[in-house]
Amino acid sequence: MKTTDLSRLAQKAKTLRQLHHTGSILLLPNAWDVMTARLFASRGFPAVATTSGGVAWARGYADGEAMPLDLVYTTTYRMAEGISCPLTVDFEGGYAEDLGELRENVQNIIRAGAAGINLEDSVGPSHQLREISAAEGRIRTARSAGESLGIPLVINARIDVWLAGFGNDDNARFEETITRARAYLDAGADCVYPILLSDSGILTRLVQSLQCPINVNASPHLPSLDELNRIGIARVSTATSLTVHAWDATLQALEQIRTTGSFDALSTNLTRQELQELGDQKS
Repeated sequence: MKTTDLSRLAQKAKTLRQLHHTGSILLLPNAWDVMTARLFASRGFPAVATTSGGVAWARGYADGEAMPLDLVYTTTYRMAEGISCPLTVDFEGGYAEDLGELRENVQNIIRAGAAGINLEDSVGPSHQLREISAAEGRIRTARSAGESLGIPLVINARIDVWLAGFGNDDNARFEETITRARAYLDAGADCVYPILLSDSGILTRLVQSLQCPINVNASPHLPSLDELNRIGIARVSTATSLTVHAWDATLQALEQIRTTGSFDALSTNLTRQELQELGDQKS
């Protein structure tokens, strides 16, 4: 496995952490290959994330750690080396249950160029929530893995309470999220990520209760960036939505050609020459 320059990566990790504390929301686009990472960076985004789903789908695998781990490392390395800004990696559940193996995997994804990672607190396609103590131990392991390499890894602790449909109502989910978030922050997480939570009122309560960086995932149901900034949300990631949007736009254009006979749908603002120049960049 090719490895990155750790001294340069340490500075990128510090930069990524600082971006969570500027007082302005960090809009974090999730790339699925080297070219999308370069494209986002070329538009001035200060950091880029990966989407586990998009990365896997683009290589013919399902999301959910179905993609071979060696390929995850190789892809991460090429994406990280292809941009000058920090790359944070959706590392799902860390591809391991054993803490020793998890530590090794986190060290390897760091060596591949990850300045930050997402780490989930549920297991499997049903998103069964881990016991809090077990999830907390995994964050401590990831933090230790970064420290062992001299990297202040930015850990975004994903809280899957809403995704798993925990409890009977939003109040129960809110209380469980608070409990998990505090445990994960104590274990070394930099940011917490209550995936699928988009309600403005609940997000406001969460920010006021935790006083820490909170990540939300972009969706048509999410409040605007201005509203999220007012609430105090630190970070918005696009997750798989840009991947799905790109492929949906491709299919819609192709269907329009087939049904109308016109090639007007192929008109774009992005040019082939711009992509060629991005492809020519030296990693």
